[in-house]
Amino acid sequence: MFALLPCVLFVSGCLSDSALASSGSGTRLEVLAEDGEVLVQVAMAEGARWCLGWNHSVKQFTVLDCYRHHAGNMELERSHQPDFAAGLGHTPGRGEQVSDGEGGYWIENINEPVPGNRYVLRVGSREVDHRLLWQLGDEAHRFSLSEQAAGQRVTIQLTKLDT
Repeated sequence: MFALLPCVLFVSGCLSDSALASSGSGTRLEVLAEDGEVLVQVAMAEGARWCLGWNHSVKQFTVLDCYRHHAGNMELERSHQPDFAAGLGHTPGRGEQVSDGEGGYWIENINEPVPGNRYVLRVGSREVDHRLLWQLGDEAHRFSLSEQAAGQRVTIQLTKLDT
């Protein structure tokens, strides 16, 4: 459904900052709980990509917002929407809408920097299943935010490590 460049997952506290730095990436994607607990850390080399997926609350299909690490910034690159359901749609002048070949569409070339390299998300229930998705080699990976923090406010951020 989506192609992502490789990145490496480090789940909550498994590796220190020095281990992350030695993994070859000076930048990481982090998800922080309201109390500051790190729920997940992912090393993000320049050009690495990931998506935030969730199930639409009315239609129950998967929606994807896909990001990349571009020149030190978190950038919203594209979005996949299988339908023009409530709350979804394309805003003219913000990317290009193209068919996904299956009745839905991608909004490509959004390429908007995320202000401050972070945003706050109120994580949905397990039915909504907010999740991070990425590729590592040929293997697809996922981390369910809803399993860890349903109903909570989390911060998703791209952070450069001090080296």
